[in-house]
Amino acid sequence: MIRFGIGYDVHRLAPNRKLILGGVEIEHPLGFEAHSDGDVLIHAIIDALLGAATLGDIGQHFPMTPEFKDVSSVELLRRTCELISAKGYSVGNVDSIIVAQRPKLAPHIPTMRERLAQVLQVELDAVSVKAKTEEGLGFTGNEQGIAAYAVASLER
Repeated sequence: MIRFGIGYDVHRLAPNRKLILGGVEIEHPLGFEAHSDGDVLIHAIIDALLGAATLGDIGQHFPMTPEFKDVSSVELLRRTCELISAKGYSVGNVDSIIVAQRPKLAPHIPTMRERLAQVLQVELDAVSVKAKTEEGLGFTGNEQGIAAYAVASLER
């Protein structure tokens, strides 16, 4: 049996915060305004995985409580993989898109893919990360925030 899920996340950019995407810290003057580290890519992947397993969404499992304040999204992804495994599923693949005007993400994508594959316990070939700009349009194009979309498959 193969199941699919879709995920989306967005966070506002703010000063004095780190910019972490796909578990990788990226040099940038702005970072994510968020309860956790704000990694929109991992958050979108988590929601895609939870959706495929019909386990709800990221807020149900990792609410805005002191336990999860400034938590690494990599840790949240690890816990999500445990939830999926307990339900009898394993990750098939993940396809994702980061929408950001800046910074340029192409140099960081190989490291993101490696980090995600490691946490998801899949081959590198099972993780796709793409980056797009919005040609200066909308909140991402105006550099107010960064968004991410993900689709994941689970196998049983």
